[in-house]
Amino acid sequence: MSAELIFDARNATGESPVWNAQEQALYWADIPAGRLYRWNAADASIRSWQADEMLACIAMHPAGGWLAGMQSGLFHLRPQDDGSVLSERLAQVDHARPEMRFNDGRCDRQGRFWAGTMLLDMAAGARVGALYRYDGQLQQVLDDFIVPNGLAFSPDGRTMYLSDSHPTVQSVWAFDYDTDSGTPHNRRLFIDMKQHPGRPDGAAMDVDGCYWICGNDEGLIHRFTPDGRLDRSLAVPVKKPAMCAFGGANLDTLFVTSIRPGGDLSDQPLAGGVFALQAGVRGIEEPTFHP
Repeated sequence: MSAELIFDARNATGESPVWNAQEQALYWADIPAGRLYRWNAADASIRSWQADEMLACIAMHPAGGWLAGMQSGLFHLRPQDDGSVLSERLAQVDHARPEMRFNDGRCDRQGRFWAGTMLLDMAAGARVGALYRYDGQLQQVLDDFIVPNGLAFSPDGRTMYLSDSHPTVQSVWAFDYDTDSGTPHNRRLFIDMKQHPGRPDGAAMDVDGCYWICGNDEGLIHRFTPDGRLDRSLAVPVKKPAMCAFGGANLDTLFVTSIRPGGDLSDQPLAGGVFALQAGVRGIEEPTFHP
């Protein structure tokens, strides 16, 4: 299952890949650059748009464009033909400290948008991150995180997964999820990633209810069964895969974004690129935001 480079993006932090089935295109963001990208599967063409702030996570908006978690809050982004973005603020976030931003996020199966926040200086190890739910109103639901990540929902929507990817934590939790109220409860440890190679980063869910998560620093994408057993690991030719997403005509291609760190990259010249793997299983289409 060799990884195919689909675009040598050289993203500083390539994140939040989302497959748009209607367009048969993959969208993703480069967080610090504040840039939104689109790869067209039909001809492999690339387009990109420049936003006004760091751009961390996206979900399809019912009015077109994207609901985006950025630095100061949530926005409705409408990409324009000239490469600019029309940006409408939907909700401002009251961060616990200055110099914070949104990080990983996505919609639950009912279309509520969930996203976590983190301190820009990850090395500080400050537990000031929180997880928010947005259904027209922004509400903090969980806190005490350093780098909330790996958000995913089971196929029936009744289990929510969430990780903290900081080196001192490296845990993935599962929650029972009330689909009527959008409330997680009964938090328990799902995976102790210190027992596996790589820190937990962005995640995806397949039709079998298995949880795919990027093993950051180790160049691996792991698949865990619903009972938390490691089922398989796929390799990418970069050390820091950031997030994965299912797409393609049959939703059986696993797309992976990555991080391009500073320093000597002679051993990973494709760092920051976007890759495609044939995962051998189908994924689940991402819900559109439903306020």
